[in-house]
Amino acid sequence: MSNDRKIRVLVAKPGLDGHDRGAKVIARALRDAGMEVIYTGLRQTPEMIVNSALQEDVDVIGLSILSGAHNAIVPRVSAMLRERKIDDVLLVIGGIIPEQDFAAMKQAGVAGIFNPGTPMDEIVEFIRKNVKPRSIPA
Repeated sequence: MSNDRKIRVLVAKPGLDGHDRGAKVIARALRDAGMEVIYTGLRQTPEMIVNSALQEDVDVIGLSILSGAHNAIVPRVSAMLRERKIDDVLLVIGGIIPEQDFAAMKQAGVAGIFNPGTPMDEIVEFIRKNVKPRSIPA
């Protein structure tokens, strides 16, 4: 990715989960690492998340899910991204994601999964290494 443009990250809390401390910690860590962060707040629907990602022209969507609803929400977000032909946005998730669900999440289009305790530097580095370069409009 070009060094002229900051990586833009949308951090979202989908579903009915009302606990957002972890999402705010991640948002701050990404911001402190030089990324532009848009935090959508609590109780976002997949439609709201994808619409926000489009409006904000983000490079990354980070979903924070503690409720166990990842098996329903993540495939829906991923499907909506495909439907809208958004194939240049990196999708990552964090929160309480059981290891037995990792394969299904990867199959749904998730590039990275970060459970509690993952060092912030590891998340920052993963994003920097995996963000897809954006084409420059003519």
